Amino acid sequence: MMEVEYRDLGRMGYSECWALQRSLFERMLAAKRQDVSPEQAIAPDMAGWMLFVEHNPVYTLGKSGKESNMLVGEEYLRSIGAEFFHIDRGGDVTYHGLGQIVGYPILDLDKVGIGLREYIDSLEEAVIGVCREWGIEAGRIAGASGVWLEPATPRARKICAIGVRSSRFVTMHGFAFNVATDMRYFQHINPCGFVDKGATSLEKELGCKVDIEQVKEQLVKQLSEKLNVKIYK
Repeated sequence: MMEVEYRDLGRMGYSECWALQRSLFERMLAAKRQDVSPEQAIAPDMAGWMLFVEHNPVYTLGKSGKESNMLVGEEYLRSIGAEFFHIDRGGDVTYHGLGQIVGYPILDLDKVGIGLREYIDSLEEAVIGVCREWGIEAGRIAGASGVWLEPATPRARKICAIGVRSSRFVTMHGFAFNVATDMRYFQHINPCGFVDKGATSLEKELGCKVDIEQVKEQLVKQLSEKLNVKIYK
């Protein structure tokens, strides 16, 4: 079984974490090209890294996203202590902030033994599994990535956004799972480009406080099972 190194980065600014992602991503690509120094070499049974982080308030817009889905300007964002970045993942605009588990798997899918579509399905299934552990039934909407509650109804609302980038089957970016997120920040965007669907969190659905550290542990276990890898600290 392939191994994946888990790193809980705690609270980290978006630009600092993006730089870390890119450095690991480029290291994995270099290893695939066999163009890496001995100290940067990657063990044959290592498939990559699983980064968990909580960001300071930030909005990100994917390469195919529409700026019109950002409903306020950057001056207003600065006034509420939020940042804004154009980034190189798929998907539209989304929000990251405290109380949200943002996961950045930097994985060589060739080593994991799956394709990109199966990879995205596995991320979604892991979050669906965690929701089920809390007594919440979640699912998918055809043509819309991420994890949704009541997906087939007018009350459909997203609990986890997913947007990835891959090159030579090495991934970066990932998912944003709302656990104890301040949902007021979502009022400033059309989440993931949808004007008729909302966003939600575990705490909002359960009506009580949720231990985010417990959710992280559940999520690591689910990701390990769905990706069929050993995630270690």
